[in-house]
Amino acid sequence: MSPPSLIQVSAPASQSAPIALSYELFPPKNAAAEATLWQTIRELESTNPDYVSVTYGANGSNRNTAVELLNRLLTETSLRPLAHLTCVGNTADELAEIISELLDHGVRGILALRGDLPLDGPAEPRAGSLAYAQDLIELIRRVEQRRSALLCAGKVAIGVAAYPARHPESPSIEHDVEVLLAKQRSGADFAITQVFFHADQYRDLVSRARRAGVSIPIIPGVMPLTSLRRVQRLGDLTGVEPCPKLLDSLGRADDAAQSRRVGVKATVDLARAALDAGAPGIHLYTFNEHAAALEVLNKLELLRPGRPQLGSRSAASALA
Repeated sequence: MSPPSLIQVSAPASQSAPIALSYELFPPKNAAAEATLWQTIRELESTNPDYVSVTYGANGSNRNTAVELLNRLLTETSLRPLAHLTCVGNTADELAEIISELLDHGVRGILALRGDLPLDGPAEPRAGSLAYAQDLIELIRRVEQRRSALLCAGKVAIGVAAYPARHPESPSIEHDVEVLLAKQRSGADFAITQVFFHADQYRDLVSRARRAGVSIPIIPGVMPLTSLRRVQRLGDLTGVEPCPKLLDSLGRADDAAQSRRVGVKATVDLARAALDAGAPGIHLYTFNEHAAALEVLNKLELLRPGRPQLGSRSAASALA
């Protein structure tokens, strides 16, 4: 049974910096998954998030499906999408075309990522391909500059990834911060962290980043840790060691309901610790499932403004 939707309330006037809220979604693989996803979208829409990010497979394997989902979010909901874009394996010209296509469809936010290196790919990169997220950020800004009239003198919001624990390919956590600083210098507006399992990892990342000169918001990314198999898989994929206590608690769970209670509590504890450390927002990796994400949000008791009416949004879009 799904948890009740959040009560819509406005943030108090004394709250100087409202907490940002966002979710991650991924394109559906089939009709059944699409129906489930749209139920999730409608439930998440009721919380009036600041944006939802839309990811896609390695090397853009389902990019067309992702673009279709972005279009539907823009035309059928009040949600503001943030499009994931990876650069590995693509040339600057190919990526410029993709960026232009996203802008033409109305996307105004891009999460610029390097992407996973292909395990069985060619030893030598393609001629003209981009190797790093920093290169992609600079390309987005160049495309943006050429299309300033379309953007009405505004700008594309560019997000990047940040790593509370050392990136598996990085020589050190200090190097990770240097990379984040380089992304900021290239034009990044904010960062979303990789999933982390220990509360001090986010706080320590922010401390290192600020000392190095990183000033952009660093938003903690948290995932409802409700499945032992999913947590173990996530640890393998990211190279981040899950909390042994969490693994033990999930392993001892008698059923899925207890496993969910354990995972939601662990996720809430991580999110609260990040907020206590000054986090400007929370980004929830949903796995296209709304129940646990909404339960986490309910327990965090974040104040959210009321959801805008579609009619008002349409009128505003017509003037844009």
